Amino acid sequence: MGQKNRVTELLSIQYPIVQAGMVWCSGWRLASAVSNAGGLGLIGAGSMYPDVLREHIIKCKAATDKPFGVNLPLLYPDINQHIQILLEEKIPIVFSSAGNPKTWTEILKKEGVKVVHVVSSAKFAVKAADAGVDAIVAEGFEAGGHNGREETTTLCLIPAVRDVISIPLIAAGGIADGRSMLAAFALGAEGVQMGSRFAASLESSAHEVYKQAVIQAAEGDTVLTLKQLTPVRFIKNAFYEKVKAAEANCATKEELAILLGKGRAKKGIFEGNLEEGEIEVGQVSARLTEILPAGEIVEKVWREFLTEKERINNLY
Repeated sequence: MGQKNRVTELLSIQYPIVQAGMVWCSGWRLASAVSNAGGLGLIGAGSMYPDVLREHIIKCKAATDKPFGVNLPLLYPDINQHIQILLEEKIPIVFSSAGNPKTWTEILKKEGVKVVHVVSSAKFAVKAADAGVDAIVAEGFEAGGHNGREETTTLCLIPAVRDVISIPLIAAGGIADGRSMLAAFALGAEGVQMGSRFAASLESSAHEVYKQAVIQAAEGDTVLTLKQLTPVRFIKNAFYEKVKAAEANCATKEELAILLGKGRAKKGIFEGNLEEGEIEVGQVSARLTEILPAGEIVEKVWREFLTEKERINNLY
């Protein structure tokens, strides 16, 4: 059984383990599997049209009677429609990201929704807390996908955020097992959010070729790039070499935007194009060696956490 703390009580879950709402990975199958195992599953709305989001919510409700939530990038073009769907479907938990939480937090909370916001700096953690969110996810620069410009590592970020907010804190970035979870707790977190580990799970909606690329990745295979646009971490490939060459030739922001085009993440993650897509994943991919069922991941991480906690307790 999990042990209650502020994160488990806020989210009504057994274990303080959250599955990140990742584009093209986090459909209803993954979210329901994590929630059924005692963690919190999130549907990733960032890659979904409004009607698709509603379909995933309905299917997730049918697949689990446990709490689940939706990750909502606040810069999404159809944000108004997404918000309306979340309220109509009575989603109890929303993890917001990529934008200012002030606009929507009050509207969601008035309807009884618990709001958690993802940040990459202590400065924005304070702003999110001031906006009234219920908890913060602090994500270090080790994380995959879109990332913070500050390039602050999880080891530095979590205590910095803990020092300036009083609400519950969830750590993300570089966390994939019980050891890293325990380390995050030592730094001041009360829960963890894992992306890469669940991206390479059995229920992830990512392409099988993408999953194999993740578990075959070695140390140094990922890179944080496109910093002139929006920093993003993905596995080095032919597309990265084009970006690298363009940046070496002092490409403008506009030229990089043209090179990036549209649908790079979909091409890499969902369609499995390992050469021209963005194979978004975190540095921790170098430590992943197998594709596991999501429920097994939750249970395994929790067992490891307890084992490591006992080991540390016995040191002194």
